[in-house]
Amino acid sequence: MPSKERVTKEDIFRAVKEQEVKFIEVQFSDILGSVKTVSFPVSNLEKVLDEGVFIDGSSILGYATIEESDMRAQPIMDSFQIYPWTCNGHIKTARLLCQIFDHSGNRFKGDPRLVLERMVDKVREKGYTFNVGPEFEFYMFKLDGNGNPTAIPSDTEGYFDLMALDRGEEVRKDIVLNLDEMGFDCEASHHEVGHGQHEVDMRYGSALTMADRIMTFKLTVKTIAMRHGLWASFMPKPIHNMAGSGMHVHQSMALASGKNAFDDPDGEYGLSETAMKYLGGLLAHANECSAILNSHVNSYKRLVPGYEAPCYVSWANRNRSALIRVPAGRGIRTRIEMRNPDPVGNPYLQFAIMLAAGIDGIERGIMPPEPVEKDIYHMNAEERARYNIHSLPENLGHALSIMSRSELVKNTLGDHIFEHYQTIKGQEWDEYRTMVTDWEVSKYLGSL
Repeated sequence: MPSKERVTKEDIFRAVKEQEVKFIEVQFSDILGSVKTVSFPVSNLEKVLDEGVFIDGSSILGYATIEESDMRAQPIMDSFQIYPWTCNGHIKTARLLCQIFDHSGNRFKGDPRLVLERMVDKVREKGYTFNVGPEFEFYMFKLDGNGNPTAIPSDTEGYFDLMALDRGEEVRKDIVLNLDEMGFDCEASHHEVGHGQHEVDMRYGSALTMADRIMTFKLTVKTIAMRHGLWASFMPKPIHNMAGSGMHVHQSMALASGKNAFDDPDGEYGLSETAMKYLGGLLAHANECSAILNSHVNSYKRLVPGYEAPCYVSWANRNRSALIRVPAGRGIRTRIEMRNPDPVGNPYLQFAIMLAAGIDGIERGIMPPEPVEKDIYHMNAEERARYNIHSLPENLGHALSIMSRSELVKNTLGDHIFEHYQTIKGQEWDEYRTMVTDWEVSKYLGSL
């Protein structure tokens, strides 16, 4: 295929014919980040490229009411991608991501991709390109005799362990091969701390490109795991007393010249003033953004002391208990690592809200406090107060309450997504907080 900026309808027709593609899937995201798909044979390709696919928006979570349900998913030409795992059979399949339009022909305000598009356009007008490099952690579990996932990890190894002839190692390498065949450029992969836990890191790229890739990344991981007889889960905390799964997001901004706007050899810590203010914005708005970056009830089971997951708002250069870390490496590699996002959220909203917080820091000149290189987990409340360190929200309900008062989040998401997101997630929190768990029954039934 030609470079992304020059992909045309004719290019897609040519690729479909040369590669003998049989099916096309058009895809888009609901408000929470779940991928929605419509599949059709290539005989209908021209019509779909010209007219898009008409969908019932009232059936998509967080989209629209029945009265305004008629919508159109219009394929994005440069998102054409063939799934490598379908290439050895008779159902060779490609995907096209979509933009969503309402019944009047305007971009639908509830399309999560539009939120990130607007933020990317905003910083482009300021002369920047926003780049991100996500690190994905996930668990792989065994299946039972009926093919259903169990809570039994695929292995009992640990961090960076080399596992000879282990099925999990084989699956992870197969995942990387499939991702690289699609041009996703995986930088590294390894076994993580938890039993059956793995990490795959993609090379950084522009935020919109990376958010698009994440939609396919998660599908790829789950598909390849299933082909090997395992279940892959991005659940933030699937196993009690084991490490949770995060999506650390390395982020930087490049100038039109290609220079890294965060790099300054003469600046304190090797960071430019722009980088420091961007960092200050992330810290200042950390609690407001939490419900987007950590969007599920289970997300907050990961954000507890002792598992290298952040639960306190601070930054550091070396300290992995901090919310934000500035990794080693300067020049083009200068970046800021946000450590609380997890992989079950909507990447379009996650990247947009982090960028909005950082840009607000730049615009308002928010300078961060001094870095804290001490282990925050072992500080008492008085020590944390002395360093002016406060906690992230402790649960989804707390995070939603803070988000509801945030002008930054509301302005970034727009009224439609801001209101629908709170309604959907508020219902999830109410369902959870009124549930009587097995732990409560075991703990109290026999003694109260």
